[in-house]
Amino acid sequence: MSRILTGIQSTGIPHLGNILGAIQPTIKRSNEVGNQTFGFIANMHSLNAIKDPNLIKENTYAVAAAWLACGFDYEANVFYKQSDVPQVTELMWYLDCFMSYQRLTLAHSFKDKSNRVDEINAGLFNYPVLMAADILLYDAELVPVGKDQMQHLEFTRDLAQKINHHYQKEVFTIPEIELNKTTMYVPGIDGQKMSKSYGNSIDIFLPEKKLRKNIMKIVTDDTPLEEPKNPDTCNVFALYRLLGNEDQIKDLEEKYLAGNFGYGHAKQALFELILSTFSTERDAYTKLMDDRAEIDRILSIGASKANALANEKLDQLRPVFGMK
Repeated sequence: MSRILTGIQSTGIPHLGNILGAIQPTIKRSNEVGNQTFGFIANMHSLNAIKDPNLIKENTYAVAAAWLACGFDYEANVFYKQSDVPQVTELMWYLDCFMSYQRLTLAHSFKDKSNRVDEINAGLFNYPVLMAADILLYDAELVPVGKDQMQHLEFTRDLAQKINHHYQKEVFTIPEIELNKTTMYVPGIDGQKMSKSYGNSIDIFLPEKKLRKNIMKIVTDDTPLEEPKNPDTCNVFALYRLLGNEDQIKDLEEKYLAGNFGYGHAKQALFELILSTFSTERDAYTKLMDDRAEIDRILSIGASKANALANEKLDQLRPVFGMK
C-alpha cells in the first residue's frame, strides 16, 4: 500500500498539460488496490502570484471541479483545500528552522526571479518549505511530479533526512519521487511546455466555440497545403499523439505525409478528438461549476479527514521539537 500525495495550485482552470501530466496519472494510481491518495488544492501557494481573493476562490472551485470531473474518488481518498488544514503552517515553521538560507537561494522558484529582487516576497522564497510541509504532514510515501518540481521534492527528502538524523529517529517518512515520463512534456500552442504563465495552454473545459478557437491558435509552419508535412515537428501532431489511439495516430500521420492536408484540417481533427475524449469530463465539470455548494460539501469531507491526520501527526511532532 502506498500513500500518494499531489496538489495543483489554484492559479487557473487546469489545462490539458495539468490533466495529462498530473490529474489523470494520480487518479489512475489512486484506483490501484491498497493505495490511498491525498489530492489537494494548493490555494495558499497561489497567493504568491494572485492577490485577488475572488479570483483565488474562483480558481479553487475550478481546480476542484476539474479533479472531480476527471473521476477522482473523494470518498475513498482525501480531497481538500490546503487552507482548510492550517496545521501545515505550524509544520512549515518547524521545517524552516532546519532549512538553510543558502539552500533556498538555489531553488528554481527563487532563482527564476533573483535578478528582480523587488518582485520576490518571502512566500515565494519559502515556497519549497511549504511544499515540504504539505508532503511531510501526512507521511506521504509517493509524490508524482513533473520535471520542474523534482528539485523541490529533493529539498523535501533532504530536509526530512536531516531532521531524522538530528533526532536519531524516524520523525518523517522519506517520500519517493515518481516522474511520469510519458506525459512529462505536454507542448502548448506555441510549442513550449504548456503553462499558464506562458499563456499557451489548452483549456478542455471551454465551451465548444471557444475551445476550437483556442486550438486554432496552435503555431505551425508555412508549408503549403498541397505539400507533405513532417508530423514529428508539428505541435498539433504532438498533442494528437498524446490523446489518440494507435489507429487514429497512424491515420493522421498518413494524411500529413500524403499532402493535400492542411494544418487547419489537423487542428480540426485535434479539436474533435478532444471533444470525444473528454466529453464526460466536460459535462461533469459544467454541472459542478453550476453547483458550488456540492463542491463545498465534498471539500469539507476531505478537510475533516485531513485535519484528523494532521492533528495526529502534530501530536507526535510537538514533543520532538520541544513544543509540548
